[in-house]
Amino acid sequence: MKSVELLAFDLDGTLIDSSADLTDSVNHALSTLGLPAIPVEAVKRYVGDGVEMLIKRALGSQADEYFPRAIGLFRDYYEEHLLDRTLLYPDVIDLLYYFGVKKKVVVTNKTEKYTLKIVRSLHISDYFLDVVGEDSTPFKKPDPRLLTLVMEKWGAVPGRTVVIGDGPNDILLAQRAGAISCAFLNGISDREKLLQLHPDIVCESLSDLKELLC
Repeated sequence: MKSVELLAFDLDGTLIDSSADLTDSVNHALSTLGLPAIPVEAVKRYVGDGVEMLIKRALGSQADEYFPRAIGLFRDYYEEHLLDRTLLYPDVIDLLYYFGVKKKVVVTNKTEKYTLKIVRSLHISDYFLDVVGEDSTPFKKPDPRLLTLVMEKWGAVPGRTVVIGDGPNDILLAQRAGAISCAFLNGISDREKLLQLHPDIVCESLSDLKELLC
């Protein structure tokens, strides 16, 4: 077991399954522009680097022409529909309660206002000291300066900080900042890509962390 003092959780694909609402919002923007819809599996591949990259990837070769309109359409729709089908993963509440005495933060490349609305509406905000979105600081995952700021703010050291996430950016963030990396293998991202990065810890479910961290 690894002894930790700060747990930094990713949001999409780690604490919540938001793939359906993200897909609906992307496809609303595409259909409004007269473009073909894309499947949820494609959207899952496109998340992790913030909303602008999500929309650019969804537009593909047509990004230069349609991006300014598409990003506006996405944002307006997603803000109203981000909780239509988004749910916590089954063991999230139990895990957050189990590590109740530990310092916990959310570190995501999702826009801060969306993140705050989701964690408050799903009643998990009280478990966290801080919620850090892509526009909360000048840096975003996997820039190690982001995690350094978080650790400094909450008095944690890299060797006792763990980043828990389902995406390559989460693993890279931890590794580049000298923290412990933990890959959640059953989130949105491809598990093989995560394993290729050689994370310090892997878990099939978040409840596994009860046996891996102390």
